[in-house]
Amino acid sequence: MLAERIIAALREIVSAQNVLSEANQVKAYDCDAYVAEKSLPGAVVFPESTDQVARVVKLCNQESIPFLPRGAGTGLSGGATPRNNDLVISLARMDKLLAVDFDNQRAVVQPGFVNLVLTKTIAERGFYYAPDPSSQSVCTIGGNLAENAGGSHCLKYGVTTNHVVAAKVVLPSGEIADFGHPFGDPVGYDVLGVIVGSEGTLGIATEITVKILKRPEAVKTVLAYFDHVDDASRTVSDIISSGIIPAAVEMMDQLMMQAVDKSHYHVGYPLDIEAALLVEVDGLSAGVEDTARRVMEICEQNHVRRVQIAKDDAERALWWSSRKMAFPAIGRISPDYLVQDGVIPRTKLTEVLRRIAELSREHGLRVANVFHAGDGNLHPLICYDARIPGQREQAMKLGERILEQCVDAGGSITGEHGVGLEKIGQMAYMFSATDLKAQRRLREVFNPRDLCNSGKLIPHPARCAEFRDARKSAAQHMNPTGRNIFREEAHESC
Repeated sequence: MLAERIIAALREIVSAQNVLSEANQVKAYDCDAYVAEKSLPGAVVFPESTDQVARVVKLCNQESIPFLPRGAGTGLSGGATPRNNDLVISLARMDKLLAVDFDNQRAVVQPGFVNLVLTKTIAERGFYYAPDPSSQSVCTIGGNLAENAGGSHCLKYGVTTNHVVAAKVVLPSGEIADFGHPFGDPVGYDVLGVIVGSEGTLGIATEITVKILKRPEAVKTVLAYFDHVDDASRTVSDIISSGIIPAAVEMMDQLMMQAVDKSHYHVGYPLDIEAALLVEVDGLSAGVEDTARRVMEICEQNHVRRVQIAKDDAERALWWSSRKMAFPAIGRISPDYLVQDGVIPRTKLTEVLRRIAELSREHGLRVANVFHAGDGNLHPLICYDARIPGQREQAMKLGERILEQCVDAGGSITGEHGVGLEKIGQMAYMFSATDLKAQRRLREVFNPRDLCNSGKLIPHPARCAEFRDARKSAAQHMNPTGRNIFREEAHESC
């Protein structure tokens, strides 16, 4: 816990009721949705304005106190997990919609404003906010900015960085800066593009200007059942190569379908199919029906068992609810699970899914797959039982090997969940020594004292001993390309 004089100073800045300092009070802030690592923070503060955030950060600098921002705590990679007796700066009470400009299609929100609430607030005027992660009913736009969140519809509409146009940011020094511009391209370097996705390591966004979009005239949603995952994977590639850009293309395997059908959102997926595709197309009324029919034809060319268009909004909502609730539905079939988040080229879907199945058998753990097939963003959910000694560690090893397969296929270790704590070791697998050094130098420009969310996203030289130990263990097996699991030059640079 932090010293009492620090707690007193924090109370002066944000008021006594906005500071938590007792162990039983801060317990809820010892991790985010990534529960493999937990650590109590030194205290938790709830600022309500940009000025209060800046004053808190300046105090942290004066007293050399590590600090980190936190939104709703829905992050899946440990980005909001304290490690150094940090002060957690919760933005939950900075939850206002500050302005809406329908004519110019812009909205200004505080970081604690919930993603889906923005869409619901502007829906009566026919507008919505496009990024739609599965947690959108609870996750905040500040957290979305930090993680560069995506969602089911990012295939056509892009991820958070495509929708955030400006932000007011409290820098790690406590200074306040404005990046981006509400209209047009910003003059000078695109610093906002660096801030989005920086996982709270470069500053704290306190006002965020986003694009809002007019709802499309028409939407058609197609559900297709396939006997074989290979056929479903080929269908995805064929749809995109035909020139169709769907709003979303989602895939679930049989284990995932079993889980969601045991939840409240029962679709009735057949028990003997390997994959289901959910494809949504939108646009002008005149063309959407034809596009949906073309999607169905492509499914039929790839040996689909059954394919249908949602008959009404209620059926479409049921299909999407079953997809959005896929992660929590795993609790119906497994006491614990670890969700991974890797990206591969669409053309490698069949190959990588087959390799994930092999790794699942090797490690003796079931893996359920649900993912954004259209842009190759995989979400393997590794099922395990933490009550059985060693199973959590085995699940984490399996997760690491899946991410390595994604990199070997030409992809990435994350698409939207971030690096945080969970994947920091894999950064040395994906990037060269030069890459990592450049990223560390950029962080040092913004965060020279390494007080702001220290130990996240970019490997710190002090952790190289850990990586070297991991490398020795990993050297017992080689990946398909023949190179060691961890790149030699990455460790030499530390």
